[in-house]
Amino acid sequence: MGLAGKTLFITGASRGIGLAIALRAARDGANIAIAAKTAQPHPKLSGTIYTAAEDIERAGGKALPLVVDVRDEAIVKDALEQTAQKFGGIDIVVNNASAISLTSVADTDMKRFDLMYQINTRGTFVVSKWAIAYLEKAANPHILMISPPLDMKEKWFAPHTAYSIAKFSMSLVVLGLAGELRDKGIAVNALWPRTIIATAAIQNLLGGEERIHQARKPDIVADAAYAIFNTPARDLTGQFLIDDSFLSTRGVTDFEHYRVDPTKDLAADFFLPADSAPPPNVHTVETYGDRR
Repeated sequence: MGLAGKTLFITGASRGIGLAIALRAARDGANIAIAAKTAQPHPKLSGTIYTAAEDIERAGGKALPLVVDVRDEAIVKDALEQTAQKFGGIDIVVNNASAISLTSVADTDMKRFDLMYQINTRGTFVVSKWAIAYLEKAANPHILMISPPLDMKEKWFAPHTAYSIAKFSMSLVVLGLAGELRDKGIAVNALWPRTIIATAAIQNLLGGEERIHQARKPDIVADAAYAIFNTPARDLTGQFLIDDSFLSTRGVTDFEHYRVDPTKDLAADFFLPADSAPPPNVHTVETYGDRR
């Protein structure tokens, strides 16, 4: 189908996976609303909504940078309305904004707990809620959460209960909303990477430069999201998809170009179910949850 002329509303799109998804769509000539908080440069994080807008327009898309805190319902509603007014509607919503803190219950500050819940869980809920009215008018509407399969195992919770609750709650929204919107023809799915992805979270929180070499580029998640958006919404909803496995169903067989460093073993991401077999010739080493 392609995404020319389609409008995407992407939270957390100033960098990382959100920006990669935006750039992939922009290459088709899509319209992108960059709904993120970073308006001024951050000392540790690259990119702002304005630099993302420049990148999107260089890639061939049209950009609308919007300062959006997904915790604020009024701001979310206004941002969706601005997007629809500028581009004539909304076709796709990507709930990518997320907060992370890999701390035990005893070591989790309640302000950090509230932040993760409000951004990951509540933010996903409120963006999806107010997007429905616009998506009902779209020809092939999709809501996509960057969130994990619902693999309810102790090992995914014990090391970082607060983060896991917040992240799995995004997937619970998928489970409920897919059923709620199925008759309306609005697809609701989750997408999760098999391996760690080279983002600021890995650089700053999960092992730094050493781990980056065991990661894949954000492009693999972007390509998987692009394939989802080019699938008829009524044919694909309520699914918890893994990036490389989904791409393999669309004919992709070579995943080597996604690797940051082809000489290093790939590190598996959190939350992967034990029965999630990778495509042929894809191998990962243990991740944090595997050590419990």
